Amino acid sequence: QDAFVAFHVDKVLVGKYLKQLQIGELAPDQPSIEPTKNEMLVKDFRELRATVEKMGLLEPNKLFFFLHLAHILLLDAAAWLILFYFGTSLMPFIASLVVLTISQVQASWLQHDLGHLSVFRKAKWNHLLHKFVMCHLIGASARWWILLHSQHHAKPNCYQKDPDINIHPFLFTLGKKFSVELGIKKKKYMPYNHQHKYFFITLPPFLFPTFFHYHTFYIAYTKRYWVDLAWMLTFYIRFIFTYGSLLEIKSLLAYYFIFRMLESSWFVWVSQMNHIPRDIYYDKNMDWMSTQLQATCNVEQSLFNDWFTGHLNFQIEHHLFPTMPRHNYWKVAPLVKSLCAKHGLEYQCKPLLTAFADIIHSLKNSGELWLDAYLHK
Repeated sequence: QDAFVAFHVDKVLVGKYLKQLQIGELAPDQPSIEPTKNEMLVKDFRELRATVEKMGLLEPNKLFFFLHLAHILLLDAAAWLILFYFGTSLMPFIASLVVLTISQVQASWLQHDLGHLSVFRKAKWNHLLHKFVMCHLIGASARWWILLHSQHHAKPNCYQKDPDINIHPFLFTLGKKFSVELGIKKKKYMPYNHQHKYFFITLPPFLFPTFFHYHTFYIAYTKRYWVDLAWMLTFYIRFIFTYGSLLEIKSLLAYYFIFRMLESSWFVWVSQMNHIPRDIYYDKNMDWMSTQLQATCNVEQSLFNDWFTGHLNFQIEHHLFPTMPRHNYWKVAPLVKSLCAKHGLEYQCKPLLTAFADIIHSLKNSGELWLDAYLHK
């Protein structure tokens, strides 16, 4: 299946684990593609995948990722050196916070590459460096991230299958159809007609400092990811040892909480600009390409946008080819556009600020749809 091919680098190795699940072969007269899937699109996408492999677009540029890691480590060190050399007064405190936030977010983009096995061609090297970046540099569990993010990629924006939209309906109502359904059922967990307003002071600043902190430790502990937990402790030991030698306990806690809030805000706006404004509903069991296109959109390319978003401005290409190194997204984009045009699929690309604004617009529209349905007699 296309999902299996998309996720795995060493298909022979992982294929061994599937033998025990085989229950038989399809009869020669049975169709190999379900009726809910576009057979011609499946065929054309597989041809595109073969072209991508022949062009070498799945091969990583080691220098690109080395320089990216180097700039993360330099910023991480600079954040501490600012306080060490200039003291802990307000201006050095703020400057250090900004530098550490940049380092942390860029580390988030790099761990994303490693988690998708796109930095090295051997999975074990990706996994090893993933633990260093995610667990040691960021302080979260690598296996926790893979568990959740793989589900997101398999069924993006599919309710009860994509954990990224589990905020529906308890904090927000997402998607036009869900909002109407929720209103008809007279469900009201939050004042959804104001969700475009309280979004600013809930999800962006508090996702990392609250839910992610609890959830990454909870999953790592309950699933016994002991290696991850050990790696994660090295982050907190290093942070307390280095910054605790310069800051008093109240300032240290404030410093930690503020940079987590800044990091969270950056991450949420970037990660949700590609998904929340798109179609959100139950799984329709469509083919791989249709599933990804209905749930994703792109943001215009520029050197700043590429760096600021970790190349997630090419969200469509990333979802179609999750193991592709991000520096090659722009090369495959014209081929993806052409295939979309051939099959009448929408390939949406917008300016960065428009993408941010569309998050709010979609939340506002969903809230209004919910209210109309809720008040309808």
